[in-house]
Amino acid sequence: MNTVTTKAPAAPATRPLRADAARNQQRILEAARELFATRGLEITLDDVAEHAGVGVGTVYRRFSNKQDLIAGVFEKHVDDMAGQAELALDIPDPWQGLVQFFEYMCRHMAENRGLGEVLMTLDGQQNRFACVRERMEPAVTKVIDRARDAGELRPDAEAQDFFATIHMVDWIADFARTVHPEVWRRYFSIMLDGLRADSRPRQPLTVGPMTFEQVHEAKSACFGRRR
Repeated sequence: MNTVTTKAPAAPATRPLRADAARNQQRILEAARELFATRGLEITLDDVAEHAGVGVGTVYRRFSNKQDLIAGVFEKHVDDMAGQAELALDIPDPWQGLVQFFEYMCRHMAENRGLGEVLMTLDGQQNRFACVRERMEPAVTKVIDRARDAGELRPDAEAQDFFATIHMVDWIADFARTVHPEVWRRYFSIMLDGLRADSRPRQPLTVGPMTFEQVHEAKSACFGRRR
């Protein structure tokens, strides 16, 4: 008796977006990117729709919720950061590799309010970012271990210390953004000095501090956003 083998039906091919739908998706992503950068993650899908000039239903058709939109906007940013950690290991000088990587991290967080918030909540985005975390965390640890083993970094410094300190720099960048957007570089240098081995030269402070007037103005702008 012959056995008839029945093939499982092939999975339907993913249909490409129509030209107008593709344009709308790009507008939504660009609008979300701008709003996340300037206002952080507290924006709503209604805000994105208004900024993009599309109906909110159009946003929901492309992204089922805000977390999906956040992942769509920031996935490449986070992936680029993981790649930068790996590139830092190719720099012959271990200290310069460490400085270059963390300057990249702090600069991009200073320019984009939402990025720091995303990095703080990677655990809530396991499906989209798990592979990036698996790349980033070992690479960052190697960057730090290499500098410490070379005697450039204080012997008790650990990778977790850099997670905390870059978020300290991100805080001052957010606080001073409207009055002195480059002042974070001053505190980045001070941070590196605190982590460098005692016998090594200090980082030059190439950016001046905020004036008292700027501090008061920054307070008004920062805490005005929270009301």
